[in-house]
Amino acid sequence: MDKQHEKLNYVEFGSVSLEGSKSFFTSVFDWRFTDYGPEYSAFNQQGLEGGFFASDRVASQGMGSALLVFYSNDLESTLAKVESNGGEICKGVFDFPGGRRFHFKEPGGNEFAVWSDT
Repeated sequence: MDKQHEKLNYVEFGSVSLEGSKSFFTSVFDWRFTDYGPEYSAFNQQGLEGGFFASDRVASQGMGSALLVFYSNDLESTLAKVESNGGEICKGVFDFPGGRRFHFKEPGGNEFAVWSDT
C-alpha cells in the first residue's frame, strides 16, 4: 500500500470472537488475514489496512465509535451475504440524502454500515 504523509493508514478493531470476525469478513467481503499470534490478525488491500485484536469491547456507533461504511453496487445482495454469514442487521435499509444504507454487527461485535447510491 502506498503510504501518504498524514493520511489515514490503519484501523484496529476489538473483537469478542477473532475467528468469527475473520470468517465473516473472508466470506462476505473476500478479505485475507495474517495472524500475529493468537490475539491479533491483520488485513490489507481493503482500501484501508488494519486488524482485529481479542477484546471484550467493540466498536458501536451508539457508544460514540466511528462508523466505517462499505460501498456496494447492489445493496440487497450485500445485505443477504451479511445475513447469511452470521451478521446481525441492527438498522435495516433506509434512505438518506445521496443514497440508501443499512448497519450491521459482525460476529465479533463491531458495527459497520453499507451504502449504495443506486
